[in-house]
Amino acid sequence: MRLNSKLCSFVLLPVYFFMFVYSALTFIPWYFLTNAKKKIEMAKQVKAKPVSDKPGSPYRAVSHFESLATIDFPGADTLDKLFEHSVTKFGKRDCLGTRELLSEENEKQPNGKVFQKLILGEYSWLSYEEVSLRVDRFGSGLSALGLKPKSTIAIFCETRAEWMITAQACFKYNFPLVTLYATLGEEAVAYGLSESGATHLVTSSELLETKLKNVLPQVTDLTHVIYIGKKNIKSSEYPAQLEIQNMEAVEELGARPENLEKPPSRPLPTDLAVVMYTSGSTGRPKGVMMIHSNLIAGMAGQCERIPGLGPKDTYIGYLPLAHVLEMTAEISCLTYGCRIGYSSPLTLSDQSSKIKKGSKGDCTVLRPTLMAAVPEIMDRIYKNVMSKVQEMNVFQRTLFKLAYDYKLEQIKKGYDAPLCNVLLFKKVKALLGGNVRMMLCGGAPLSPLTQRFMNICFCCPVGQGYGLTETCGAGTITEVCDYSTGRVGAPLTCCEVKLRDWQEGGYTNRDKPHPRGEIIIGGHNVSMGYFKKENSEDFYVDENGQRWFCTGDIGEFHADGCLQIIDRKKDLVKLQAGEYVSLGKVEAALKNCPIIDNICAYANSFQSYVISFVVPNQKKLTCLAQQKGIEGSWEEICNNPEMEAAVLKEIKDVASSLKLERFEIPIKVRLSPDPWTPETGLVTDAFKLKRKELKNHYLTDIERMYGGK
Repeated sequence: MRLNSKLCSFVLLPVYFFMFVYSALTFIPWYFLTNAKKKIEMAKQVKAKPVSDKPGSPYRAVSHFESLATIDFPGADTLDKLFEHSVTKFGKRDCLGTRELLSEENEKQPNGKVFQKLILGEYSWLSYEEVSLRVDRFGSGLSALGLKPKSTIAIFCETRAEWMITAQACFKYNFPLVTLYATLGEEAVAYGLSESGATHLVTSSELLETKLKNVLPQVTDLTHVIYIGKKNIKSSEYPAQLEIQNMEAVEELGARPENLEKPPSRPLPTDLAVVMYTSGSTGRPKGVMMIHSNLIAGMAGQCERIPGLGPKDTYIGYLPLAHVLEMTAEISCLTYGCRIGYSSPLTLSDQSSKIKKGSKGDCTVLRPTLMAAVPEIMDRIYKNVMSKVQEMNVFQRTLFKLAYDYKLEQIKKGYDAPLCNVLLFKKVKALLGGNVRMMLCGGAPLSPLTQRFMNICFCCPVGQGYGLTETCGAGTITEVCDYSTGRVGAPLTCCEVKLRDWQEGGYTNRDKPHPRGEIIIGGHNVSMGYFKKENSEDFYVDENGQRWFCTGDIGEFHADGCLQIIDRKKDLVKLQAGEYVSLGKVEAALKNCPIIDNICAYANSFQSYVISFVVPNQKKLTCLAQQKGIEGSWEEICNNPEMEAAVLKEIKDVASSLKLERFEIPIKVRLSPDPWTPETGLVTDAFKLKRKELKNHYLTDIERMYGGK
């Protein structure tokens, strides 16, 4: 092996020499042609600063220091006016695209399980004018069915073109839209529908026949169910008071002259636009109330951080539209004339689980230029690619590492490596279609390792953002020229951010070298509170009439005005000996361990140590088991005490390299053979851990790992 390494190093000497000559010859023309000097200066400049010298003073973006941004298009002060502006400007252009389903096949796996595989065709497109026509007809149809302005209507549906058509119809006709994740459990769906008082529900035929069948008898206010799809639904199988029809029938009703000629009751900027039920990491879902002006302000701030957003862009929509990140991203894209092609996490790439081997995933066909992602999805991409790198021969692996390290050094300096992009990273980039020019990540902290990987291998900036449903998804986003990692950027132009002392956690505004504390966001994008829940302590209005939201996250402001998330109040546990452990910090660090796909750290205040639940990487753990001579099914491997010990060793090695404190390192582990998905109820739709549910799920293991105490 050592001989192979020496031989490989010798063979690579010409490569090293070529890289040196290439850098020397191309640096000067590249430097001037790409305006690298200006980009480096922009990356280093101060992006936000405090309003005053007083400790705890809010930080504002330097570009909008005097006043916060509220709207990009004068006069378009409601969401329906934004879309009308787009229809007028981009009428004949492609707007919403859906892939044709050619066939479905059942494929039997070696373990006996049967997976459904899809063969999909090309995208078919609706123009802006065609979408506008369907919006008018559907809104008119809802009115004809008795839905009154300012009356709530719920949508419980997967991400698809019909979801956005429904939303735009509701915005135009002033029907507040109640959004529910398609992966919510039956109890949560019943709760959201009942609390919101929605009389009309839009869903898909699949969800109607599966999840909603047991829910609908519990919801007394519902009178109409509108489903998407051509399938015939038997009304006799549902409560008698419900009128059930498909979306096409409602659009046909709305297209009748006597209905279409009735003008819609248009909203005001202060009218309720969306009640977004968050899946939440604890307890029952809460409905966040967003008025039109809240959403427009938030999107104005977000779009300012996406340079060149316009009709040349193609956005791929696959995250849940009931999540604020996806909904605001798509509405923003429509405002600027982009086209949106719909996908799903199961059909995203050629390697996705529902794509038949040899056929193309959505990214390959659509070739998007923009996409949003949550860290969980980016971590999966990173681990899949790095796993393939490990399977390369020693020469290929060394060449990849050489190019990776070379480009990493260039990026740290603010430069690039165009030759590496063309020769070595082109295949990796092709996994997402090859055209992605910017990725936006939100929902949870993204590990620096994964962020660097996306920068290098996908050859595009990753705009890491921070925002909450309660702030319409807006808070901070990194600028494209900022290649630092571990930070979430400066406050957006629509809001300001301040840090409040949290004495229990030891964070204050007077901390050195940087101020630290609980993140409080204020501005026009802060929502109106929780539906039917008054006087929430999380919201307050200051003496100037500005609304603020207390996030519960702990942040640190760097000298250039960029924010870093360093902790969370709810994740802090005090051990028996008095040490404070941030569970989120431990999890973020240990996700860097290649053998871990997902991890939940757990600590009991009556105990002196941390334990963990781990979803291991099946390929790597199986390989490790073979090395140790351990055989059996996947479940048997995960339940083997020797494998638990092996994973613990890997955890300790990574924890030590990342300088975690001794008391922060888990000393016992439970390996889970089943992944945590929103369908299992153990994570939210944004793949955030549901700690209460995880605790209940692993209660027996917790007792075992704590010695039955």
